[in-house]
Amino acid sequence: MGTILEVDNLSFGYKKDFLLFENLTFSLKKGEIKAIVGESGAGKSTLFELILKNLNPLSGTIKSSFCSEVFQDPYSSFHPSYTLLNQISEVAKIDELEMHIEKLNLDYELLLKLPHELSGGQLQRASILRAMLMKPELLLLDEPTSALDNIIQLEVMRMFVDNLSSMGMLLITHDLDLAKWCADEIIML
Repeated sequence: MGTILEVDNLSFGYKKDFLLFENLTFSLKKGEIKAIVGESGAGKSTLFELILKNLNPLSGTIKSSFCSEVFQDPYSSFHPSYTLLNQISEVAKIDELEMHIEKLNLDYELLLKLPHELSGGQLQRASILRAMLMKPELLLLDEPTSALDNIIQLEVMRMFVDNLSSMGMLLITHDLDLAKWCADEIIML
């Protein structure tokens, strides 16, 4: 399987005398899940911002394939004035919509609503739906199941694992047990 993410000697800090990470190096291949684990403020979400090129590293390089992401806060992921289906269809083909909404335990009618009309868990599953329908090679997951109850959490994680043949995943989590269960490698920040 080909490499879809390569982080080489990455250094970054918001202050030059305090680096969040220094000379961080790892790669991710299609078919793999790597988990990024660390305390709050360790730079986990910042790493995603660097991968997405929303921030520039102090030094080092990042090369990545086409990616989509699921953020921890689903309310910030959607525009409040448009239906979810409208926003999903703007960025992804919806030919596999039925298959994914069934796996995510979502009703089609929910997608016709505005974001504020859904619960946090429903909206997070819609965010996961959008990310999966984009058919990325690299899926960035920032605490993707934290807003979900335990049963849905397990079903969603199984869905991610079932889709590894077409992508690789980088997972931010505070849940070390979850990381041990699904990840090929755990990277501590």
